[in-house]
Amino acid sequence: MPAPLSIIIPALDAAADLPLCLESLMPGLEAALIREVIVVDQGSTDATVKIGQATGARVIIAKDQPIRAGVAEARGDWLLILPATAALSREWTERAGDHIDTRPGKAAFFELRYRSDDRRARALEKDAARYSEKLGQPLPEQGLLLSRDLYEELSGGSAVDISGLVRGLGRERLIQLNAQARVSAADLEKSGWKRPRPSGGGYWRTLFAAKGKGR
Repeated sequence: MPAPLSIIIPALDAAADLPLCLESLMPGLEAALIREVIVVDQGSTDATVKIGQATGARVIIAKDQPIRAGVAEARGDWLLILPATAALSREWTERAGDHIDTRPGKAAFFELRYRSDDRRARALEKDAARYSEKLGQPLPEQGLLLSRDLYEELSGGSAVDISGLVRGLGRERLIQLNAQARVSAADLEKSGWKRPRPSGGGYWRTLFAAKGKGR
C-alpha cells in the first residue's frame, strides 16, 4: 500500500530556509508516511530549485497558484501544505499519522513557534495561540494537513491558498496537533518586530498582514 502523504512546499527565494524544512521531514520518510515531497518554485532567483532537486524532492515551477499546481501533481490521498519557512518538530510524524488514521473528515495544523530567542517571539506565539483557539484560524505558516477529498470539497477546482482553505473549513473541522511548526523569524527580526496597528480583525489580522505574504 503506497504511503498516504504528499507534502507540498510553495517556495520563493527560500534557499535560506528550505534545507531545514526538508530535513525536518525525514522522520516521515523513515516511518513510510510520506509518498512524495513536491517543492513548488514560484520563480526563485536563488538556489531554491537546486536545493530541492539535490534532496530528492520533485520540483515544479508555478509562479501563480502554487498550491493548486502542487496538488495537481500530488499522488497521495492526504496533503500537507507546508511553507518553506517552517521546520516541523520530530514528533510531527506520529501526530500526523494518528490524525490520518482517525480523523478523515477534519484538517489539522501545527503549533506555532518562531526560531528566535527574542522575548517578542514568545509574545507573538502566545497571541497567535489565543486567537487560533478563539477563532479556529491558524496562520498560513502553521501548515495545513487535510485529505484530498476534503481539499476537493473546499477548492471546487478554484484557485486557493491556505487562508482560503482555513476559512472554508471553519473551526469545527480544524484540529491543532501536538507538534510544532518552527518558523523563521527573519522578516520580523529585520523589521524590528514591528507590526501594523490592529484594526478590524484585531491582532489576528496584523499577523496575517505581517506574515501572510506569498502564501
